[in-house]
Amino acid sequence: MKFSSPTHYLLPAGIVCICLLGGFLLYENWTSGKSDQEYTQAYQQNNKIFSLVLPDKLDFAGEKTPMNLYYVRESLDRELLVNVYWQSSSLLLLKKANRYFPLIEPILKKYQVPDDFKFLALIESGLSNVVSPAGAAGFWQFIPETGKKYGLEISEEVDERYNIEKSTEAACKFLLSSYRQFGSWTLAAAAYNAGEGRIKNAVEAQRGVGYYDLYLNAETSRYVFRILALKLLYEHPTEFGYFIRNKDLYPPIPTYTVTVDSTQTSLVAFAVKNGINYRVLKDFNPWLRKERLTVKPGKKYILTIPSKGFENYNQLLDKNPESEKLFNDTLVHGKLFR
Repeated sequence: MKFSSPTHYLLPAGIVCICLLGGFLLYENWTSGKSDQEYTQAYQQNNKIFSLVLPDKLDFAGEKTPMNLYYVRESLDRELLVNVYWQSSSLLLLKKANRYFPLIEPILKKYQVPDDFKFLALIESGLSNVVSPAGAAGFWQFIPETGKKYGLEISEEVDERYNIEKSTEAACKFLLSSYRQFGSWTLAAAAYNAGEGRIKNAVEAQRGVGYYDLYLNAETSRYVFRILALKLLYEHPTEFGYFIRNKDLYPPIPTYTVTVDSTQTSLVAFAVKNGINYRVLKDFNPWLRKERLTVKPGKKYILTIPSKGFENYNQLLDKNPESEKLFNDTLVHGKLFR
């Protein structure tokens, strides 16, 4: 990076000072002795919120979204407005997706589950290891009973609902089961939210219609549209006013694995032995729920350790040769506003 001499900053600095002074005087002018009508006019001139343009064609997992139906358009419009104008939350989701989608996508592909289901994890948990009031946990929000049903170990010391790879595999198994039952990925997504039994009963009671025609509870009625809204925002961020340089996204962190086949009485000591601290060990292995790990005979666990150099954030960013480019930006800026 090149630095200019101090004199080169005098003109820009002067312009900034003039702008700040002008802004202050303008603010004073608006708020000192002006009528409500004048204040309202100033507000209207300077506060602009745009409605959003919906796509004419859209699909989820290859299944067409009937955009010609008024309630479909209005449902999508609602979820898109909520997410686009909740900028802090949506911007954080886009940044986190850059780190975690590369872990999720290969597993979806392995199980032949459509790639669009990565957005299901996005709306379920925000890609955070949160716990719901109902006790659902992890990226994919499994309750204990369902998690165990699909092969996750859940005990006092180990909770694989917090293991990204294993919980993604469990989610794939659930979704494949639902797809075999309903013959629709959209209904499979709805079943992930409401449960297969409720969706089965609703389909039978309402004469076999698909998701977009079903009358469901409010949460499940919104569910697929929330997924679609995040899909649109992720795939076309600049169209909705999100300008994110690649280097501002959270970078994936290279890792390697360590096989543990004996009891570790202190995971703090285990972390130090592997060149990291306990916090980092927990960040990469949140499924470890205690400070020890009991390993029964014949059992083994795979722990994830960040590769050497992970401490250097700039080095992680430098791995992206196009770091200055805008994330998924294929538009010329001037085309965004007409």
